[in-house]
Amino acid sequence: MTPQKQSSPSLPSASSVERSLRQDALAIFQAALAAADPYAATLAHLPKTVGSVYVVGAGKAAAAMARAVEKVYGNRIQAGVVVTKYGHAQPLQHIRCLEASHPVPDEAGVHAAHEIAQICLSAQETDLIICLISGGASALLPFPAQPITLEEKQTTTRLLLSCGANIQELNTVRKHLSSIKGGLLADLAYPAKLHTLILSDVIGDSLDVIGSGPTVPDTSTYEEAWQILYRYGLIAKIPASVRDRLEQGCNKELPETPKPGTRIFDRVKNTLIGSNRLSLKAAQATAKSLGYKPLLLSTSLDGEAREAARFFASMAREARATGNPARPPLALLAGGETTVALSAHPGLGGRNQEMALAAAIGIDGLPATCFLAAGTDGTDGPTEAAGAYATGSTLARGAKLDLDPQDFLARNDSYHYFQPLKDLFLPGPTGTNVMDLYLMLLR
Repeated sequence: MTPQKQSSPSLPSASSVERSLRQDALAIFQAALAAADPYAATLAHLPKTVGSVYVVGAGKAAAAMARAVEKVYGNRIQAGVVVTKYGHAQPLQHIRCLEASHPVPDEAGVHAAHEIAQICLSAQETDLIICLISGGASALLPFPAQPITLEEKQTTTRLLLSCGANIQELNTVRKHLSSIKGGLLADLAYPAKLHTLILSDVIGDSLDVIGSGPTVPDTSTYEEAWQILYRYGLIAKIPASVRDRLEQGCNKELPETPKPGTRIFDRVKNTLIGSNRLSLKAAQATAKSLGYKPLLLSTSLDGEAREAARFFASMAREARATGNPARPPLALLAGGETTVALSAHPGLGGRNQEMALAAAIGIDGLPATCFLAAGTDGTDGPTEAAGAYATGSTLARGAKLDLDPQDFLARNDSYHYFQPLKDLFLPGPTGTNVMDLYLMLLR
């Protein structure tokens, strides 16, 4: 799960201090990952049982979580299927590990969802179903409610992603277009016992939002889903089948998702086993051990990525100029999940790379300063990078290659700004997912 240590690029104007800062940032990121180890967290929370066990699950950490289940239950596993993102699978003995697309669902995810639904339906009242949910489960477990097709679900997902909808908004819509999300998987499993272990990738750790809450009572409504699409001006753009279903739901012509107090949840236990907050606490401790004064600013940072970057940059400048909130050596830490509203013809990148580019503009010229924004799952948007580094010399080094940071930012093309500078953060798939980590180091 822990990424390989990256060598710092020997670019002419990258100072030894900045290279050292990058090494510290990597060490702090690795400590955060270790605290979010899904294998260890799953082992610590598995229930004791003597009967038959069935296993289902979805998410970027599903494979590591499933390994822990196999270690404890072994041959008592009667059947099991988990689905994870392409490139994140691990070899398993008793549980099938499938791969599918994220963040836009694909046909492989549909097949996996149908297999998982069938396992839940086949379990008997005396059986135990272990459900493993982690970040990415919503996209990896598509089961469109008829007559909505996969293509229509894909279109709706892309529209929401491109307009900057946050994960709570996205999952509210997803739950009301699905036959498995928003507590409906628990409905399929009833009356078997169902114990879900959840690794949080959402701000506030709301269990009904993580993975669209397939085994959790849903408090959202069709009306809320409709209002989200209306607010982003998407009502006329979404497929007719999606619009029709939401209208029917708003008019009470369709049953709502299962709400708190519904009988099916009497035999369900949902347990949170890891979160961004726990990872940030570990990052904070490591920063302190490296000689920094660590300040944990937030575990719920959201909004536009470039606006969040300006906040970090302003704090770095303030600390340099006045010693407020503290004098260097200083580590400013935060976690969360920002969004990006895409331009008409976007380039390549993700929210963390865009945040790093905006931060590079904000800290331009500051000495002994380094910023890292990275996804704890090891990927950022449709790229192999998890994020990027930015230092006070990033823009100066970019200028030597005739790279205009404002132009790349306007086109949402941060990947191609950082790539020639060798400033992309490339840990590879980590096997976990507890949102993003943001780190500003000042010496």
